[in-house]
Amino acid sequence: MRLPFRTGNGFAGYFPPPGRPGFASRSKIAGSRHPPLRFGRCRLRFRGAGAVRPPLFVAMKAAMGAVDPPRASIMSTDRDDTSHQHAASPTDHIITELQLYGYRPFQDEPDLRPLPEARTVAGAVADIFDALIATLGETRLEPDLPDLLWSAVNLFHRATERIERELDDNGQAQKRSQRDQDGSEIRSVELERLTAEGMTLIERRDTMEVFRDQAAEHFVRHTGSHWHPRSGSMVNHRALTAAVIDSRDFIAARHRAETELLLPAGPKIAFTGGLDFNDHRLIWSRLDQVHAKHPDMVLLHGGSPKGAELIAARWADHRKVPQIAFKPDWTRYAKAAPFKRNDQMLDVLPIGVLVFPGTGIQDNLADKARKLGIPVWKVGERGA
Repeated sequence: MRLPFRTGNGFAGYFPPPGRPGFASRSKIAGSRHPPLRFGRCRLRFRGAGAVRPPLFVAMKAAMGAVDPPRASIMSTDRDDTSHQHAASPTDHIITELQLYGYRPFQDEPDLRPLPEARTVAGAVADIFDALIATLGETRLEPDLPDLLWSAVNLFHRATERIERELDDNGQAQKRSQRDQDGSEIRSVELERLTAEGMTLIERRDTMEVFRDQAAEHFVRHTGSHWHPRSGSMVNHRALTAAVIDSRDFIAARHRAETELLLPAGPKIAFTGGLDFNDHRLIWSRLDQVHAKHPDMVLLHGGSPKGAELIAARWADHRKVPQIAFKPDWTRYAKAAPFKRNDQMLDVLPIGVLVFPGTGIQDNLADKARKLGIPVWKVGERGA
């Protein structure tokens, strides 16, 4: 639909009214805008005394130019958004990593950062337990608090075992590197690197054991019972320090230390008792008598979850006596597991056996000990 030519709609004068000829051609417009050069005077037509008015189409084109800026001004920028983005240099990548994370040595590089101090470790563990107890205490989640505290200690215990497995892998790598030694500098440097990694792993394991021991002390303080792992052993290592350590000496010393920890030196005292015997005063008094005679004793027991053997284990915890639990292997031996356990306990050759009232399992241990010539001390209803 064609709009009428009114002044208000902006089209007045743009299209010629009916009956009038259209605009001149582009060549004629250019000719009137730029008259031909000549040396004579140029006559201009004046209408009255006013200023010269430009033609109507010139004014309309100027208005359109004000609304729509020239295309040349838009494309006048020197920036090219479609230009190729150059990849960052390796130096820029290293600097960015250092700014974000700081320096971190690679796995095959020596780590010169210090280990946490003992007081820092003790403060961190105390904060962990204080946060759990303050948050869950006197709430409906308080019954779950002992299990959570046990898990907090187990967290560091599992970390210690993980580092121990890495240490085992490092020992195997050192053995392979020893066999591959051909006198070259490359093989020698590789063996030195593996030995240094082993030393670092030992220091990390010992530090994790400090975390675990501190957490176990807090567990005892808040729950009243000693912390024990559900499976496996709980040992305390000592850091091996020296200026220079040969790889073979390192492996031999580590295996020797592991053997001494898992089989502590000292006279072994075997203990057995029934699940229903709970006279803790009698058990503690008899064990104190044996401990007074053998201060470096090692207690062997069956690791029962209740009864006399549990009381004996608590006695060893409080007296700081090393203990070895011989738990029955029900999966392998089924009903014969307690009797097989008795054989394993006697294979260690204890210097004596303490027998408290129980069942035929305790009698079986006493009879086998007598056959081996091991002294048997029966205590309780049927003994002294």
